[in-house]
Amino acid sequence: MDKVSDSVTKLQATFRITVNGESVAIATVGQAYDFITRLSTVEWVECRALHEEARIALEAAAGNAMLSRKATDALRALFARTKLL
Repeated sequence: MDKVSDSVTKLQATFRITVNGESVAIATVGQAYDFITRLSTVEWVECRALHEEARIALEAAAGNAMLSRKATDALRALFARTKLL
């Protein structure tokens, strides 16, 4: 896939997180990719390895929906570590 952000591949779960007092639902690979890449790398520095793993998994899932489970698991680990869940 040319642009991961455009992917409508469904994740295996919908993540509902609160950011700056606003509830955000993340249900697709594209939404998740946008969310984790729009923040600067400084904000993910504490969990850089988990962030990188999630980004790579989302890029793979954008091109192959069979990999959406791995992407979902990687996001869950990242969000849990950063206490977004």
